[in-house]
Amino acid sequence: VPLVAVVALVPSARRAEGLQARLMLFPGKHARVRDGKTAVDAATGISATPSASWADRGRTVLWMLFRMEAGLGAWLLTLWLVQSALVLADTSVEEPVVGSLTPPAGLGAAFLAPLPLLVLLAAVVAGGRLDRRVARRLLGPSVKERMTALEERTERLLERNRIARELHDSLGHALTLAVVQAGAARAAGDPAFTDRALATIEETGRAALEDLERVLLLLRETGRRPSGASPGLDEAARLLDSARSSGARVDAEITGTLEDLPGPVSREAYRMLQEALTNALRHAGPVPVGVRVTAGTGRLRLLVTNPLPEGRPPVAPGSGSGLRGIRERAALLGGRAESGVKGGTWRVDVTLPLR
Repeated sequence: VPLVAVVALVPSARRAEGLQARLMLFPGKHARVRDGKTAVDAATGISATPSASWADRGRTVLWMLFRMEAGLGAWLLTLWLVQSALVLADTSVEEPVVGSLTPPAGLGAAFLAPLPLLVLLAAVVAGGRLDRRVARRLLGPSVKERMTALEERTERLLERNRIARELHDSLGHALTLAVVQAGAARAAGDPAFTDRALATIEETGRAALEDLERVLLLLRETGRRPSGASPGLDEAARLLDSARSSGARVDAEITGTLEDLPGPVSREAYRMLQEALTNALRHAGPVPVGVRVTAGTGRLRLLVTNPLPEGRPPVAPGSGSGLRGIRERAALLGGRAESGVKGGTWRVDVTLPLR
């Protein structure tokens, strides 16, 4: 017992015991370790990381002692039940092995020979289930490991949501402009207008392809940094021009210096403005759109308004994945975003702190 306890205090002993427990008590592909990932396994609940605290070492000591004693008990039980089955099967034995079952007289004892083997089978199954329960309790993740796993999962979810928002905003904007431009060019029947529409579609599609390449690089995790930085609010003129080329009458008023905005605020505000203009073009068509951008002391305010289309019921405030994405972007930066109908006008009002 002291020797086992000393070995269990070695940090790597917990890792070795966790890997053995996964493979022997929870057989299957889910128990195997791939790509060097040895953190907490969700299917087994067994940790395979070295001991990081004295509490982990103590639980490893208890597990190794339990495993040693359980193995000793299973060994003794196996010997006793197997030799008892042999004694019962051999009625010619005059002196049974010490500790085994004494065979009754007559040939009927041979029919009882399988009974000890069935008891042994049941004991092995029950012992395996007990080992699994004890392993989950003693080799399970510590509080620190659970917090680390939760943080990693949260980071993955946030990254997935961010990528989904990027795809929705960039590709949705490009496709909306392409559809509106194509419809306007067909309705106008003017070669000059058609040429301008095709040029706008080409420019918007090229920008969408750059955004798509950037997002795909993040998804592939190639280790290379995406070429080109994400656009910021100082490039808002490009969005306004593309909306005007789609037939919308955009009245823009920009107050303050947009080039001095913090990078995250500038990039997220650009995507919010892009989504607000896309919603206006998609749901209202070529209507007058008001854009007010105010970069004041300590905060940035973005207000996009457009009249509601005739004959169409107003959209419920906050509905749609685009509006949800705007709220999520604002919340991540510590700001707020509101959307809804006010005075017969659809409004998207965003306020972001600059710190």
